[in-house]
Amino acid sequence: MDIVAKVFQVIIALGIVNVWIFRYSKATQWRGGNAQNLMDEFATYGLPFWFMMFIGVLKIGAALGLVVGLLFPALTPPSAFMMSALMVGAVAMHVKVRDSLKKSLPAAIMLFMSLFVLVFS
Repeated sequence: MDIVAKVFQVIIALGIVNVWIFRYSKATQWRGGNAQNLMDEFATYGLPFWFMMFIGVLKIGAALGLVVGLLFPALTPPSAFMMSALMVGAVAMHVKVRDSLKKSLPAAIMLFMSLFVLVFS
């Protein structure tokens, strides 16, 4: 289980960096509602810009904690807990705007992986 948790740590971190840095201003099939970028997505959820920035800092920080946790395992549980909490919020926002299961699935998968890392780290 330990190796699976470590693989999940890397997948989660790469996924967060991809969404929040490389695809920040791009449309994807996973964005909530009809959003064309991350700012539109948070607006779709009824959330202000400052909150998007706050969540971004938390997600990037938790992703970084998961990567650094590969070398310093004490960082893994709090980082996985933070990511789990953030992914609960992400799933809740998709439910709030009545997104399809397809649009909600990436957040749900990230939640599952984060919980797995939390339990098995």
